Amino acid sequence: MPGASVATLPPSAASTPTARKSSLAPERKYKCQFCNRAFSRSEHRSRHERSHTKERPFKCMKCRSTFVRRDLLLRHDRTVHAKDGGVPLHSDGKRRAGPKTRAIATPSKPSIALDTTTIEQQMEASGDAIFDVETAAMLVADLQHKAMRDSVSPPEGSSSMDYTPTSVEQTVTYPSGAIAIPQAQQVQWDNFMPQGAAEPKSHSIASSASGSFESQQSFASTSTAQPHHGQLLSIGGQNCNGLVPALQSMINSLPRSGATTPVPQSPSVVSNANAGFRAPQVDSDDERNMILDNIRAHDTERAIPEGFRLPSQASLNRYLSTYFGHFHHHLPFLHPASFNPTHVSPPLLLAVLSIGALYAFDQDQAYLLHIGSKILVNQFLQHKENFSSRKVPLWIMQSSLLNMIFTSWSGDPKGLEWACSIKSLLANMVAGNRYELKLRQEARGDRPPTRAEWVEDECCCRTYYAVYIFFGLLTLTYNHTPAINFNEFEDLQLPSTEALWNLKVTDDASWNEQLANSPAITFMEAHDNLFQGEGIRYSAFATRVMINALFLEVWYHKRSPEALQDVVTEYKLRLALETWEKSLELCEPEAVAVPLSAPHKGHPLIFNAKAMYRNARARLEVDLKTVQEALRYHDSYEVAGAMSNARDRVKRSSEMLKVIQECYNCVETAVVQGVRWVARTSPTNWSVEHPLCSMDLMIILTLWLYRLEHDEEPATPEELAMYNKVRQLFEKDLGDSYSSQLSSVVARLWGSMLDEVVVWGITRLIGESLRLHAQALIGYIDDVEASSNVSTPSMISQGADEDSVY
Repeated sequence: MPGASVATLPPSAASTPTARKSSLAPERKYKCQFCNRAFSRSEHRSRHERSHTKERPFKCMKCRSTFVRRDLLLRHDRTVHAKDGGVPLHSDGKRRAGPKTRAIATPSKPSIALDTTTIEQQMEASGDAIFDVETAAMLVADLQHKAMRDSVSPPEGSSSMDYTPTSVEQTVTYPSGAIAIPQAQQVQWDNFMPQGAAEPKSHSIASSASGSFESQQSFASTSTAQPHHGQLLSIGGQNCNGLVPALQSMINSLPRSGATTPVPQSPSVVSNANAGFRAPQVDSDDERNMILDNIRAHDTERAIPEGFRLPSQASLNRYLSTYFGHFHHHLPFLHPASFNPTHVSPPLLLAVLSIGALYAFDQDQAYLLHIGSKILVNQFLQHKENFSSRKVPLWIMQSSLLNMIFTSWSGDPKGLEWACSIKSLLANMVAGNRYELKLRQEARGDRPPTRAEWVEDECCCRTYYAVYIFFGLLTLTYNHTPAINFNEFEDLQLPSTEALWNLKVTDDASWNEQLANSPAITFMEAHDNLFQGEGIRYSAFATRVMINALFLEVWYHKRSPEALQDVVTEYKLRLALETWEKSLELCEPEAVAVPLSAPHKGHPLIFNAKAMYRNARARLEVDLKTVQEALRYHDSYEVAGAMSNARDRVKRSSEMLKVIQECYNCVETAVVQGVRWVARTSPTNWSVEHPLCSMDLMIILTLWLYRLEHDEEPATPEELAMYNKVRQLFEKDLGDSYSSQLSSVVARLWGSMLDEVVVWGITRLIGESLRLHAQALIGYIDDVEASSNVSTPSMISQGADEDSVY
């Protein structure tokens, strides 16, 4: 271990050998006037100082966008305005000396024309017919390019079905970070939309979901294909030009990520019949017209923007399938069997479709639907006379919840501010409706509820708990004070099993039998049992609810002034967390299979709950509230600075080793599955909770590794064993890397993994912040290209702009 002591994260690499420092780290004579950072080139200093002044000097002459760097303006012009037919901008800066070699074709290069012969020849040339993941991704992406060029579908719907006859459908290159607003509709949405959408990146995500949603793409990050709203190529089982069998054979033969690593399943979603329900669908254009009439009836003020357009029947079905196939299983508060698109309230339907469009990577359409939902909800609340939180219909709460989820994780700070502005309103709705639910149940007395009554009550309970879980994630991510206390629920029953929730019954007798065999446990009963060290049997959804409650109690404890002296409360919290973990073995087994791939046995809710459990364990030892507060404002430089400044919060102790073990478990999950595979499949298969919960763990792990690498105090045998244990996971990434500092390698690897395929813009922000944090850990090397091979190939597969410094 290096023995040099470093008081703060280094503006210069204090532990770097002299020879390497002289050759790779030139003198930093340009000092920032706002902080102690220094740079070897004046333009680097100027760029850095803009992070303090918030100056954005480079303005687009074709729209209102502004940028910090000229290369970002050029990239914006190429990706957004190139198709308008205008004269493209050109760089007047110097190009970097020396050619750049790219292992994978960049998006700007023409796609490769593929046919069966080409694939067979490459498979034969590979010896034993095995392709690496990168080659497979490129081939699949190029196939998607070809399919979309050859089968461009007509515009969705006829003019009679448009919301207004002047609606125009646009094709937009989607950024991978915060979701940008379609340019033609920006002016119309000034009163509804956040204006700080992130600048477009140099690459976008290709959408390959078919109209019938028979499959979804496995590899999306190496393509810049423009999504079309019509039916696209299906790779799940349809034979398109004779190419799919060869590609499917190629994908099935992908190499394992390790000697003992199981091959992860494809993220494609099959029919939801195996999940206990069939995703709701729009069966005809007549039903689409009924939905359109419902929207018109609710929009009494004609406030929805003129650019709004109801998607075609095929797109509606695709969005419904992606919502119920990808998102619903992580927060199952809607009842799929009774969700009829033609009868459900339009604001709720539009909110569901907006999230479904995100998972289908139709981000411009997602914003259209999201804005429509928000406007309809606002109209209802503003025109409801004698408003009372007790009398608000359930669909208002459900629509508001989905709209808050959309904006909170969109990667736009103004969206988060809007969500916070109505947080207390939604909390009051939950309290008032819960009181009404209690009165209804008491009025029934001992009479068991009918199937319809039970579904209504269970839908209410699940909605309340979904709001509770979402508010818990806001606390975890942004350090927001919880809007709902666990005492609010008291004797409210925990959610049932997914099997009972989706059960199909034919008569009352069979229903009463099923209901009698299902345990009815209240929230407080489960809470008390956990703190008494007694395990209890409940559903997967209830498991997720209870770890949310324990996490919030940990949060309250660490924020109390007596936390340092209150060892009794901390002991009880540790006991409750241990009891919760042991109770996973007692969790009700789900009789239905969920068509999502995750490295965990059981329902995805349990996998999500484990992520929050690891975060709660870490919070007992390390408080990173400065990072969470910086994350509110969505500035990657500020977030990375808060990460670096938190080094002193990570102590070296025996208790910290237990936290590092939880961090190791989080990293191992991704490495064992295959980092590349996780980067491309987890955004649509795993919940957004995983990147949110893992952020704290990665910061703690990297700072702990940094301290071991730089502290004067020698490492203990236990610390050395854990350090080597982590290092073995990244043996391949450390082999030929520029820097042997494991802390930087872990941060860069995790950051590049998070933003490779983006559904929620917040993951792009976290990924960029971690990559900047990785640079801080090795002393802000000017030429990052020299160490780019430390990370996964995803960092270079997109083809970085040659004008960009990073």
